[in-house]
Amino acid sequence: MSKLITRLVINAFALVLAAGVVPGINIKGFWPVLSAAVIMGLVNAFIKPVVLLLTLPINILTLGIFTLFINALMLKLVDFLVPDFDITGFAAAFFGALLISVVSTVLSHLSK
Repeated sequence: MSKLITRLVINAFALVLAAGVVPGINIKGFWPVLSAAVIMGLVNAFIKPVVLLLTLPINILTLGIFTLFINALMLKLVDFLVPDFDITGFAAAFFGALLISVVSTVLSHLSK
């Protein structure tokens, strides 16, 4: 259970950092951050693996670079599902997803 809470806190922190650094990402309040972190965890656990499997040929052709676009699309899906969490444009989603991935990976390794 504590691992789940740690992941949730890391995702929430990464979202807040992305909102502060990437123009075009706006989060209005604590509850939207928390709900976006939960929804992002669910999307990454259930939807993203299916999308990665379906796009495997193009991912192989691009040597995995297409995964960055999938991450951006998953972040836009979270934007669609969570009120008061707004991402304007694909570029903001792309760079936000890139920052969230890097921060999340680093903090996950540090928390072990």
